[in-house]
Amino acid sequence: MTDQIIYHIAPRWKRTRYCGELRPSDGGERVVLAGWVKKVREFGDLTFLDLWDRSGLVQAVVDAKRPGLMELFRSLRAEDVVAVAGTVVRRPAEMVNPQMATGEVEIAVEEAEVFNRSKTPPFNVSDKAKAGDDLRLRYRYLDLRRDSMQRNIRLRHDLAMNVRRFLAGDGFLEIETPMLVRRTPEGARDYLVPSRLQPGRFYALPQSPQLYKQILMVSGFDRYFQLARCLRDEDLRADRQPEHTQIDIEMSFVDEEDVFAVVERMMAGIFGELAGVRLDAPFRRIDYDEAMARYGTDKPDLRFGLEIVDVSDLFASSGFNVFREAVRTGGVVRGIVLEEGLSFSKSRIRKFEELVRRQGAGGLATVSAGPDGIDSSIAKFLSPEETGTLAERFGVGPARPGLVMLVGGPADTTAAALGALRSALGAEYRLQDAADAFSFVWINRFPLLLPAEGGGWEPAHHIFSIPLEEDLPLLDGDPGRVRGHLYDLVCNGVELGSGSIRVHHRALQEKLFALIGLDRETAEHRFGFLLEAFEHGAPPHGGIALGVDRIAMILGGESSIRDFIAFPKTQKATSLMEGAPSTVERSLLDDLHIRVIERSDGE
Repeated sequence: MTDQIIYHIAPRWKRTRYCGELRPSDGGERVVLAGWVKKVREFGDLTFLDLWDRSGLVQAVVDAKRPGLMELFRSLRAEDVVAVAGTVVRRPAEMVNPQMATGEVEIAVEEAEVFNRSKTPPFNVSDKAKAGDDLRLRYRYLDLRRDSMQRNIRLRHDLAMNVRRFLAGDGFLEIETPMLVRRTPEGARDYLVPSRLQPGRFYALPQSPQLYKQILMVSGFDRYFQLARCLRDEDLRADRQPEHTQIDIEMSFVDEEDVFAVVERMMAGIFGELAGVRLDAPFRRIDYDEAMARYGTDKPDLRFGLEIVDVSDLFASSGFNVFREAVRTGGVVRGIVLEEGLSFSKSRIRKFEELVRRQGAGGLATVSAGPDGIDSSIAKFLSPEETGTLAERFGVGPARPGLVMLVGGPADTTAAALGALRSALGAEYRLQDAADAFSFVWINRFPLLLPAEGGGWEPAHHIFSIPLEEDLPLLDGDPGRVRGHLYDLVCNGVELGSGSIRVHHRALQEKLFALIGLDRETAEHRFGFLLEAFEHGAPPHGGIALGVDRIAMILGGESSIRDFIAFPKTQKATSLMEGAPSTVERSLLDDLHIRVIERSDGE
């Protein structure tokens, strides 16, 4: 005789309350709860069951007067799915658990029902679990049951709802744009979708709704937003995924300050409601050149100082040939000072020298100043007066000891090296001021164009951004010096969003296309619909795209956006849970007119 399997197609009773919402005021209420078993414990004539759902945890109890129920409780294991019916009672004073929201009550169980039994999980489903990322992603449905992941996903939901309420209340219309679009290269690789009905032709999945939102402005909608899904086939890292969500905003008849004002009010509402902090607006504004000179990055963490100081003038005629030559050839000498650095050993300094070398710098020079006087790794090349002036420029000496770390070379290389050094020191010494948990800054006036590999120019952000009015004459003779109405919103060293005031004239857009090597025929082929729209009454417009995943990460105090995405990809853009990407049937490939070329290893 085979074992009989009982399937509970539907519960005998309907759930009446969530586990985590019960309080002493609910005492005496008869409830039906349903959820997952977290733990079963026996204590004399009592058996306790910790029952969990998305609202939290509650303790259920059965005594020896109900032997059948007690036996059922004892058979339960973690992650079994059950329902219990009983009465809410207050716990005895000595059994109150102040660590639980429901710690003052428990459920005196009268009936129970098992919906499904769980296999032994591959890891302990708790925040204390020591499971690797691959295992967590392979069993994502278990990982998502952990308290921290439940909080993160709820936080993301609250963020999205806050955004929608604010923007709708501010006169914006939520308008969806297509997911199957024409390929219009925007920097990263596109994901392509073959067309069955148009053999040999492909859609692209949108990297952003950039062109559509500009078309919406031409269409007269004036204030648009969308929580847009964006897909980019690019290398991944902690704050990047192949598919992400952005708060996409576009407005007509605006300048930068109008965009800033909307975003600042929106962020103040988000962080006030979800983090309980007050953001002071307007946020700081720092132009790109200043950010690179003072912080070595266009994404500065302003929760701590360690500002970069330029001392190029002190080395223009010094005896230290390396720095003197750097200045003579148009480079710079810059440095930062760290009080704690005075105790650095030589091996520790070598560690930081390796860090700046990885950024392309030639090395790291040091000057230490303290109660015992001033010493330097390049002392033999400098006069005592030069060393003293250098220490004075950085404000170090017997009264304020510190270690000055200097880098010389091209300005961009020096910025990258000192920016990396500053970030490493800030993290290692926890220099972030806890009282200023969220430090926002606008970085604007970026270069419009950057030198491209192999010569020519490429857009710093994208080619639809308008130049600063005063820089328009430079487009013909010195495009590398042209700045754009480009801006990024940065918080705690993380770029949360990027935007610009857009081009709205065909002639200017074609001129910019030509600067990046797109001839008229190619520009017409790729962007003809946009250029044509500009000839039918396009208003001045601009906007921004803010990363939902990154904002949630900052709000949640984490370092990876993966913890705020229900089903993220690995660094190889695979989904371990369902095994995507996968092969497909030959018949489907035939329908799509696609032939897969098999490659041998090493190709």
